Amino acid sequence: MAAGETGASPVKSAVRTVELLEFFAGRPGMHSLAEVQSALGYPKSSLYMLLRTLVELGWVETDPTGTRYGIGVRALLVGTSYIDGDEVVAAARTTLDRLSDETTETIHLARLDGTSVVYLATRQSDHYLRPFTRVGRRLPAHSTSLGKALLATYPDERIRELLPRELEALTEHTITDRERLIEELKVVRERGYAVDREENTLGLTCYGVAIPYRTPARDAISCSVPVARLTEAHEQRIRETLLHARDRLALATRHL
Repeated sequence: MAAGETGASPVKSAVRTVELLEFFAGRPGMHSLAEVQSALGYPKSSLYMLLRTLVELGWVETDPTGTRYGIGVRALLVGTSYIDGDEVVAAARTTLDRLSDETTETIHLARLDGTSVVYLATRQSDHYLRPFTRVGRRLPAHSTSLGKALLATYPDERIRELLPRELEALTEHTITDRERLIEELKVVRERGYAVDREENTLGLTCYGVAIPYRTPARDAISCSVPVARLTEAHEQRIRETLLHARDRLALATRHL
């Protein structure tokens, strides 16, 4: 009988390895053994041996002193292979390029992962004032237009299960009350797009739409514009262009 059929417990060493890599992925830079041990609570001796093993395999790197640790290059290779092999990313390339040309602003494709969105593709604006978001970055769904567009495809009760009553504030404009967020998501459903007005980054407004190739939606696209460059006419053009891009992507991903 297979392990899954017996309800067997996860392999402790495998769980610790994944948790360790996720620790480094969420905290850029180098960290001491004491820092890692304090955060994860593993016995220091077994943590040290696990770190040394991952260093030898290339998943973790050390500084010149050999006493501080950070994510290794093999993690990048695996992450890149995920992007390269993703069917939605492939299907969206032409639409993202066209959206970038038509709006002249920064365009993102992201995926909902729990209560966060992870960026899968980006097209940078040519303007001097432009936002910068790298592929692989993770942000709270409630503070982004991408995340709100995706959360709006879920029933209210499911959102209450996913999110705590009090939400993290990334700026003074972030919606931190779950019920207030749910009220905004009702508006998102009605008009078909979400807006983040400096809720994630001061000085930046973003518009997002979910790609409806599955329900609830998993992926969304957005357009980010510095407030200094946002006029009423530009805002209307961005909204219309995004909705047209959503319709094109709905066709391009209908087989997925």
